[in-house]
Amino acid sequence: MLDRHSLFWKLAVLLVGFCLLMIGLSYSWGRHMETQDAFLSEPARQVLRGYAAEAELAWRRDGADGVDAWLAEMRGREQGWAGVLDGDLQPLGNADLTARQAQRLTRLRGVDWPMSRRSIGQPWLRLPFPGAPEQGMLVIELPERFNPGQYRLFWRIVTNGIIPGLFTLLLCVGLYRMLIVPLNQLREQASAWRADQLAARLDPRTTRRKDELGELARAFDQMAERLQGTVALQQQLLRDLSHEMRTPLSRLRVACDGETDLQRLRERLHREVDGMQQLVEDTLQLAWQDAERAPVNLEPIQVLALWDLLSENACYESGWAPGQLRCALPADCWVRGSLNDLAQALENMLRNAIRHSPEAGVVRLGGWREGGYWRVDLEDDGGGVAEEDLERIFAPFSRLDGARPGDGGFGLGLSIARNAIRRQGGLVWAVNGERGLRLCMRLPAHEAGPSVGPARTSPVPGNNCL
Repeated sequence: MLDRHSLFWKLAVLLVGFCLLMIGLSYSWGRHMETQDAFLSEPARQVLRGYAAEAELAWRRDGADGVDAWLAEMRGREQGWAGVLDGDLQPLGNADLTARQAQRLTRLRGVDWPMSRRSIGQPWLRLPFPGAPEQGMLVIELPERFNPGQYRLFWRIVTNGIIPGLFTLLLCVGLYRMLIVPLNQLREQASAWRADQLAARLDPRTTRRKDELGELARAFDQMAERLQGTVALQQQLLRDLSHEMRTPLSRLRVACDGETDLQRLRERLHREVDGMQQLVEDTLQLAWQDAERAPVNLEPIQVLALWDLLSENACYESGWAPGQLRCALPADCWVRGSLNDLAQALENMLRNAIRHSPEAGVVRLGGWREGGYWRVDLEDDGGGVAEEDLERIFAPFSRLDGARPGDGGFGLGLSIARNAIRRQGGLVWAVNGERGLRLCMRLPAHEAGPSVGPARTSPVPGNNCL
């Protein structure tokens, strides 16, 4: 269905307007030029009025003989018939009118009248005496050299060729700016991508358009941003992974060169290999989350039941007492999301909170309903981080060991958690709470919980520690 901003309507308005303009131009301007081309030019009128003045002078000076002499002279000056008549259309000279001449006198024209092109032969003009119009007039067949329309061919070329050509050129310019310019920009951006210039963006005037080309331009820019971010993340992950792998490899080399106790060497090898395996798995998981765009299977999840299972596993692995992991979520806290993604995110955040809290610390989970979402907060007793680092903790391989107590981990857990929450339509951010760092989640709410509750919260991913 075409909307009112569709390119179809722009093209339709442009083409219909062009056709109407050309029709109006052809009718109005052409008709105007045809009318103007039918009148005698001003120099021709002056010459003919001068002839009338000469005829009046000859009549007044010598009467009929003077008129005859002047008419004889006129036959040598102009081709065609000429006569000097009185107000009753009778000759003022000595020659009589023929029947044909008398008939033509009934169709006389004024010098200021349009000259008809449908008449047979040259029109006859009536020019009154300048000094005494009521006493006489000059009647003359229009000399061919005075015929209007000498520039008729020129004006036809201008009206039917040059002006339509100019308007057609303007139409082409409009179509070029409307269609070709944005397409050229898209081609240039695609060429820039081919040259690995992923930062190239389209002109904002193109992306602000509300038609199909504007949508295509915005899609191109979004694709460019997505591609640039993916490539940058992969390059950063590769650099960080190579950097992180150097330390355990160096320790392995030192252990192999200097360790004499085979049992201790074996334990060292197992520990370092497990750490490198976890590092590689977490890095691949983060890269997969960034590249994966398949639809996520959403299902109702009771966060309280999921927390019970995760806290039990965390207590077993960390040695914390169950009372140190407190939950204040109501039982009706049902969200709609991916069970594995949400469990992985919540587990990573829980392990991060335990790692950066003192041994006697407490980790608290709470939340409340906000419209169509549940706001779920996880707060530890680690003392918090600097305000400028609240966003940086979600960057891959970001560790603030100098700002918070604790050690271990590769700095990937919170990055994986944020990506996992985003994949199911939620948000994750961090603020400093009263005792430590507070990780805030905004999860889509599920309106009606299913009849089967906690059993749906398994299985839960295993080790996804920081």
